[in-house]
Amino acid sequence: MFQILNEDGEVVNQDDVPALSDDELKELMKRMVYTRILDQRSIALNRQGRLGFYAPTAGQEASQLASQFALEQDDFILPAYRDVPQLIWHGLPLYQAFLFSRGHFHGNQFPEGVNALSPQIIIGAQYIQAAGVALGLKKRGKKAVAVTYTGDGGTSQGDFYEGINFAGAYNAPAIFFVQNNHFAISVPVEKQTAAKTLAQKAVAAGIEGIQVDGMDPLAVYVATKHARERAINNEGPMLIETVTYRYGPHTMAGDDPTRYRTDDLDNEWEKKDPLVRFRKYLEGKGLWSEEQENSVIDQAKEDIKKAIKKADSQPKQKVTDLISFMYEEMPPNLKEQMEDYIEKESK
Repeated sequence: MFQILNEDGEVVNQDDVPALSDDELKELMKRMVYTRILDQRSIALNRQGRLGFYAPTAGQEASQLASQFALEQDDFILPAYRDVPQLIWHGLPLYQAFLFSRGHFHGNQFPEGVNALSPQIIIGAQYIQAAGVALGLKKRGKKAVAVTYTGDGGTSQGDFYEGINFAGAYNAPAIFFVQNNHFAISVPVEKQTAAKTLAQKAVAAGIEGIQVDGMDPLAVYVATKHARERAINNEGPMLIETVTYRYGPHTMAGDDPTRYRTDDLDNEWEKKDPLVRFRKYLEGKGLWSEEQENSVIDQAKEDIKKAIKKADSQPKQKVTDLISFMYEEMPPNLKEQMEDYIEKESK
């Protein structure tokens, strides 16, 4: 498993340390702290009934944010439902992320220049889409990549194999992430596959695969940067398995992780916390302090407060909105239904 920082924040592979400036290192830490606060507040908002569907992200910040940090604005992100943080740092306004959680159509109307698709709810479907987007980028001569994410459970889906095989066969500039947090909801990865790693599944598709310490932001960044360089230089797609852990439930929709995870396992992974690890590394370089971290926390809380207020102010979604946004040209049967609905609504 590729690693640069151990759980104590110590460099174990000096030759692999990326050439990030001090400001870039601090920016990455800022994003990780900010996102941890966003996760905490989103869970609270969900419990208050102010958000809808929500999948906690704590523990996966290095895997999610360090990978996005290695991308360019022209790159396309095809996220799973837990990967909203990457969209936010790729340019999606926070209030729209909240609207997505509520199922409001405006949460999926991404601003111009935010190259991404909406979070995919169907497990693994984004892998096929990523292969298609990557091939489109290649045909247009773009020096950009399509990056997609799934969990370990996604590798048990047929779409996973179809996506990586298609991308491999057509040498498409795609990066496929498998965020191995050990449990597909409640099913441990050992019961999903007999393979020793998920990265080795790349072999069947004829593409490069690597297993990375997903709690190590520097290792994730370097692996992503390497994959991107290969892709834009027509050297083929890559599968990156980030070995990570989600501290919370699978989603806030009734999952109880205490039924399938032990306290000992939780405690073991808390010692590998990506924020603690990176904080120690930056403190050792004199780049981070408690004062800086508190400033980021305060900013995150203020931004979240404003974003939820803006989300609350959006017009309520109507049934007619769902119908009108579904098709460019409405089929006759839906047109008839919509006319009936509008007539009844007006009475």
